[in-house]
Amino acid sequence: MGKPKHARSLPENEAMAVARNLRVSPRKLNLVAGLIRGKKVDTALADLEFSRKRIAQDVKKCVMSAVANAENNHSLDVNDLVVSEAYVGKNLVMKRFAARGRGRASSILKPFSQITVIVRQSEEDGEGGGRVKKAKVEKKPAAKAKGARDTKAKDAKGAKPAAKAAAKATKEAAKGEKPAAAKSKKSSKAGKAAKETD
Repeated sequence: MGKPKHARSLPENEAMAVARNLRVSPRKLNLVAGLIRGKKVDTALADLEFSRKRIAQDVKKCVMSAVANAENNHSLDVNDLVVSEAYVGKNLVMKRFAARGRGRASSILKPFSQITVIVRQSEEDGEGGGRVKKAKVEKKPAAKAKGARDTKAKDAKGAKPAAKAAAKATKEAAKGEKPAAAKSKKSSKAGKAAKETD
């Protein structure tokens, strides 16, 4: 009698691989994991192949293992696979010491870590080789509101001189004088007449 089989924790279109006891700190390993997150599998493998990080070759093996699991165990199409998740965890820590002055010792920690890679078969056939595209948030209403403010400001600026001219005309009418525009016409006519006589 063996143990009962565990229920599958992942959806039908995903496969997983775990690489344990990698001789690198989790913080350094996460830099390499961030390099492949959200990319198509062939792009991720190419990036890991030419990466200058030492641990990139072990991460590449883990990605290839996840692809093999997807193909052999779950019958997924290798050409449509995307690295949907790549997360890092802590593992054992070896403790060593370094001799210091006056007979003392200081600790040296040699951390190990592990990486979990989950590949997913993408539904869209025409997906590009780069990262998975995120939906863009449009900001058009804010731009419209800004334009409306600008037009209101322009109208207000244009209305001020017109309002001043109207107020001036009403004051002159109240005094019994003719408007300034009529005065300027008369003065220009008088100037012409004087020129003709000369």
